[in-house]
Amino acid sequence: MSNLLTDRRTDIRNVVIIAHVDHGKTTLVDCLLRQSGQFRDAELKGERILDSNDLERERGITILSKNIAIPYRDVKINLIDTPGHADFGGEVERVVTMADGCLVLVDAAEGPMPQTRYVLEKALAAGVKPIIVVNKIDRPDARSLEALDEALELLADLGGEDQLDSVAYVFASAKAGYATTDPAEPGSDMRPLLDLLVDHLPGPEIDVEAPLRMLVTTLDWSEYVGRIAVGRIQSGVLRANQNIDLHQKDAVAKQKLSGLYVFDNLGRARTDEARAGDIVAIEGLDSVEIGDTVSAVDANNPFKRLAVDEPTLEMVFAVNSSPLAGREGKYVTTRQIKGRLEKELERNVALRVEMIPGTESYAVKGRGVLHLAVLIETMRREGFELSVGKPRVINRIIDGKPHEPFESLRVEVPTEAMGPVMELVGLRRGTLEEMNQRGEYSLLRFNIPSRGLIGLRTRLLNATRGTAVIHHRFESYRPVEPEVPGRSNGVLVSMVGGKTMPFALFALQDRSDLFVPPGVEVYEGMIVGENARENDMNVNPCREKKLTNMRASGSDENVILKPPRDMSLEAALEYIEDDELVEVTPESIRLRKILLKESDRRRSNRK
Repeated sequence: MSNLLTDRRTDIRNVVIIAHVDHGKTTLVDCLLRQSGQFRDAELKGERILDSNDLERERGITILSKNIAIPYRDVKINLIDTPGHADFGGEVERVVTMADGCLVLVDAAEGPMPQTRYVLEKALAAGVKPIIVVNKIDRPDARSLEALDEALELLADLGGEDQLDSVAYVFASAKAGYATTDPAEPGSDMRPLLDLLVDHLPGPEIDVEAPLRMLVTTLDWSEYVGRIAVGRIQSGVLRANQNIDLHQKDAVAKQKLSGLYVFDNLGRARTDEARAGDIVAIEGLDSVEIGDTVSAVDANNPFKRLAVDEPTLEMVFAVNSSPLAGREGKYVTTRQIKGRLEKELERNVALRVEMIPGTESYAVKGRGVLHLAVLIETMRREGFELSVGKPRVINRIIDGKPHEPFESLRVEVPTEAMGPVMELVGLRRGTLEEMNQRGEYSLLRFNIPSRGLIGLRTRLLNATRGTAVIHHRFESYRPVEPEVPGRSNGVLVSMVGGKTMPFALFALQDRSDLFVPPGVEVYEGMIVGENARENDMNVNPCREKKLTNMRASGSDENVILKPPRDMSLEAALEYIEDDELVEVTPESIRLRKILLKESDRRRSNRK
């Protein structure tokens, strides 16, 4: 492998962690941090230390990829934690280019899931060497050896046959804090896994005599120094305060570094010099973008720009135009929303934003409902108010014909609840590809248009009483299918503004499912519930009981209200139809009609 010019560094390992959502990546990293012996207990407070932003902690998922460094046996192990959701695939595609090895983490009961496949495919394409870790072997329903076989089969499927005879594997329980080579014998600590990382994975290959070259794969932001570029030095040496060439999309800029950092434990440490193979963070490059190349002055050796998969879904973001606008949020104008979206574009590579001509709205395109919902949730926590339209899939013209995105949908459901799942997916143009039994559960794999998935999760969970486990990932573009049926029920639309009254809601609850409790502010055109029939119904939720001085025994009914249906942001986005919007403010999520007045809605229906 080595010749006179290329060499491998032995004092460093760059490793990316690949796993499906909820298979225990971030918990495993916690475990490695605790056992490396480099930290005080106070530094490692709580669980899932790397899921540092509030949204990640609440949802229990990783959204942004992060880097940490663990020293072990005089080797520095740079660990890169990646998101498990397909919606954040843009994060993963970039960071695999920084690694030489990957930890493929597989749940001992569930085996490799669609997402593991998606990310592993990207990693193998980047030439990364895998280690398989079968996690959660202490689960009562664990089938560790079968899960390992499935992971090896997946490797072979994805074109990694040449690595099968030398692939290393280990069994672990991140929660209990041990790794072992035999699932029947629990270990005492994580040392077997750390040894495997050092002994089995290669160090970074470096070109000793080539000039400086580094690809910017991630951007960070600091209030004090602005943009911070993160990437791995491919060749050469980088020094603090050095002059460099920054190769951008259409120009080369001469710039000077103001700060150079390497990753050290949980944070970064300032350094004067970094060599090929190091993952570094650079300050002082004002206009740096993801995909730019940092090179020695006049070296003219840029990398090919990063290509990230195109978005598959779009939503329309506009200012909040409801009668309650501006009461709860700090940022409510089009200019502020535009500025925030432009800032998001700097570090969110899979996002696209376009102004819709003739309006003050923006078409925001992303990888899926979750990808865009996380952006909206972040914005509302920052104090933004906005209204968002129904998610729509983005079609492509291939060979002169319209094609739409299709996804592979995997549902794990108790066998007795399989009927409703088949019926619901079938209605939305889904076709069954594969069906397996595992104990009392059936594993179903469907192929379904992305349009059919919008709003499907809530219905499947309702139909199976919450027992279905649902995962999906983008598969390919195929010719457009006929119409997918929309929502089967109409909605209750308020015809007045004011505060909701228990008396009025009590009369409505027998023929509907309410979205609002008593005593909240509503306005004309706001959606307050779901009708039992398929047509929309205009109602007055603010009607009070007329008080007279006549009393008859028994005419005063005791008002008992059912709790209203609580809509999360994703559920609300998937629920609305084309003539409706979700109004998002820091304190509330409301549903409304685009045309608030009943007369306007009638006129547009006649057209």
